[in-house]
Amino acid sequence: MRLERGDYGRETVYDADPADAAGRWVEQGARFLHVVDLDGARSGSPENLEHVRRIATGAGVPIQVGGGLRDAEAVAGALATGAQRVVLGTAALARPELVEALAAEHGDRIVAGVDARSGRVAIEGWERQTGATANDLIAELAGRGVRRFVYTPVDVDGTLQGPSIEGLRSAAGAAADGGAELIYSGGVGSLEHLRELAGLGLDSLAGVIVGRALYEGRFTVAEGQAALRK
Repeated sequence: MRLERGDYGRETVYDADPADAAGRWVEQGARFLHVVDLDGARSGSPENLEHVRRIATGAGVPIQVGGGLRDAEAVAGALATGAQRVVLGTAALARPELVEALAAEHGDRIVAGVDARSGRVAIEGWERQTGATANDLIAELAGRGVRRFVYTPVDVDGTLQGPSIEGLRSAAGAAADGGAELIYSGGVGSLEHLRELAGLGLDSLAGVIVGRALYEGRFTVAEGQAALRK
């Protein structure tokens, strides 16, 4: 299932079984999978860990998972599925001391998800916007030992209309200043969008998450990887 601009009223279901989608991306050459428990993100606790476990054990590649991971118990449960990394979003803002402790315990397996509308951090399944800026949150958590971030400008996510370059430049700069790396997500709809991201020359930009464009057949995983290499 995919959302458009974080709106649960504008969701599209592409596969009845998420493991089928995971297998398809791996067949196309995916070397890492990004999985989001959207039900958990909205409710505040994981709701699809059995699906995550099936993907983690059957895909044959590492996965990172997010959605509803707001305490140490939830993080432990997600890691127990076999996930290589876990992404904390709401907790990254609401409980930075928890994220700091988890990063100290698990190292770079802990990823902070920074989702922003108009530059302001959105939490609780993207349904509540806060006054915090994405850059300030990245800077604070990098100072607390977080070494990897996923940055998503919700305004463009799921639109296929192109990435938010200005927001990315700013977020990547904050990550670089803190000695961290950043993965970008949101708005990618074509190979040209990927080439544009690769051409920015941002040292901290370590990867790009693509969802809807793959589901709709805009390009394959292998084609996307080639575009980023160029």
